[in-house]
Amino acid sequence: MSMKVSTRQVDGVTILDLSGRITLGEGSVTIRDAVRDVLAKGSNKILLNLGDINYIDSSGIGELVSAFTTVKNSGGELKLLNLTKKVHDLLQITKLYTVFDVKDDEASAISSFTK
Repeated sequence: MSMKVSTRQVDGVTILDLSGRITLGEGSVTIRDAVRDVLAKGSNKILLNLGDINYIDSSGIGELVSAFTTVKNSGGELKLLNLTKKVHDLLQITKLYTVFDVKDDEASAISSFTK
């Protein structure tokens, strides 16, 4: 199963709803392209909704870190939303849970972005 991305805007925040698997190859390239596309359009408040992601491999984790760095270096903010237990545990094990700003509900995630 490949990864799918749908994009929507809420109160100046671009939400990328991701579903499927973030793995070496297609999944990681899809995130990179989606984040770069959002930044190119001038939006730098990005929320990655990972609620429908059922698997992430090591290159997928690397791509999340890369996306976070790219957005931060362009003066923006990237946050994660709706982590599944599997993804949450993976971020805890790799100590990346403290790097990302992780939210559990969309409304508080959107209001947490700096205006």
